[in-house]
Amino acid sequence: MAEIKVTVSDIQVKCLEYAAYSVQDWCDNAIHNRARIAQEEIIAKLVAHCNANSIALDVGTDAQVTQAYTLKVVDTAKNLSDSFKETV
Repeated sequence: MAEIKVTVSDIQVKCLEYAAYSVQDWCDNAIHNRARIAQEEIIAKLVAHCNANSIALDVGTDAQVTQAYTLKVVDTAKNLSDSFKETV
């Protein structure tokens, strides 16, 4: 499991404490929710691709996300951004 570290200033911590009961819980929720949204987008693209090309879907969401990358239905935002910069 990956660990993501974020550094904020003391003032930013105070501001986050104003906005949330638990800053850590808020951060965890924000990251988990964004990952959930991305997972739904990835699986939707995979399903469309597999249906259009008569490819069997792998079973389970983890396997489907992996399949989407393997089939090159999706790529990382970094790779897409870097390849766009190369063409400009």
